[in-house]
Amino acid sequence: MPSPHPPEFRRRAVELARQGDKSFVQLAKDLGISRSCLQNWVNQADTDDGEKADSGRLTSAEKKELAELRRRNRQLETETRSSSGPPPTSPEKTSSQSNLLAGP
Repeated sequence: MPSPHPPEFRRRAVELARQGDKSFVQLAKDLGISRSCLQNWVNQADTDDGEKADSGRLTSAEKKELAELRRRNRQLETETRSSSGPPPTSPEKTSSQSNLLAGP
């Protein structure tokens, strides 16, 4: 996977795309990115700016919060597993229990 572009580069690309002086295809080519990459950046910027509130897309802040919550959830699950001790044994009697119950 290629390294992510700096936020300022993305912002500037979105600004240029919104100006409409060039087609998405030409602008993306000039910037050295794919048209779909540029389109995704513009769509995300529209969502973040409230221009596409009904798109079903999460804002960047919501994505960041979701990632943090998922990370925290994994951490808590790991802590719970490690602190809970061994799993409970089955309720069936072991052979030593059977011998004790059988009596003399």
